[in-house]
Amino acid sequence: MLHETIELPVNYRGKLENNNFVPYIKTYILDNFEEFSEGRKRPLVLICPGGAYEMLSTREGEAVALKMNSLGFHAVTLWYSLKPMEFPASLLDLCEAMNCVRSHAEEWNVDPDRIIVAGFSAGGHLAASLGVYWNRELLKEYIPYSKEVLKPNALLLSYPVITAGEFAHKGSIENVLGCTKKYSVKDVQLEELVTENVPPVFMWHTYEDGCVPLENSMLFAQACRKNNVPVEYHVFRRGGHGLSLATKETTWNNGTNSAGIQKECQIWPELFAAWMESL
Repeated sequence: MLHETIELPVNYRGKLENNNFVPYIKTYILDNFEEFSEGRKRPLVLICPGGAYEMLSTREGEAVALKMNSLGFHAVTLWYSLKPMEFPASLLDLCEAMNCVRSHAEEWNVDPDRIIVAGFSAGGHLAASLGVYWNRELLKEYIPYSKEVLKPNALLLSYPVITAGEFAHKGSIENVLGCTKKYSVKDVQLEELVTENVPPVFMWHTYEDGCVPLENSMLFAQACRKNNVPVEYHVFRRGGHGLSLATKETTWNNGTNSAGIQKECQIWPELFAAWMESL
């Protein structure tokens, strides 16, 4: 496995505030072997952990990457800008990560037509933001990459923050906008920005989520349906917010209790892998 940390450029330095943070990725790139996988090109999942754009949840980083590895995916985790910052700093960090992955696709044996951007909670907002913005003029102002470089081939959204309206997770929306004077709530209310150009979406949420209400993912699913964007959407009846893999590996308090274990939700990675096979 190629496991390394790569710092990303900050082409917007001097144009946007991001607390002088240098974003970076960590790679979990599987090796090929002459015995059984020589020349194999694998899909890659680019993972955006959550944390309300205020912190980044390590529970939604490496453990998820290793689970993706076990299902035959390369994985990369992104550590992006947080408050205090200005929109769209975090989104531009994700764009840099996409450019890095695509520029290493041949070296890392990545299938360039199967690069999936995944996000959890506020990281889901970030992933979905790239899904709606990859071909829009907003990004051109700050970065030099083509639409083809920035376009995700699919989105994996886990209990995502989506709306800035009635069911908003207000902390995430306030933090992602930051002190910007140029952009407003309408620029981060993602269900209103969906077009037919959004890539296929796999999404899951829990009915009992008391932090980021289920309506967030429902609104995104409805907007995708209206615009003929393919969606597979799973709603699990039980489970709170921030489950990650919903296993002992990603429990709170270092796994010393059952907080965050939800057996019925543990199947979501396999459902996602099966969905990817169908694309």
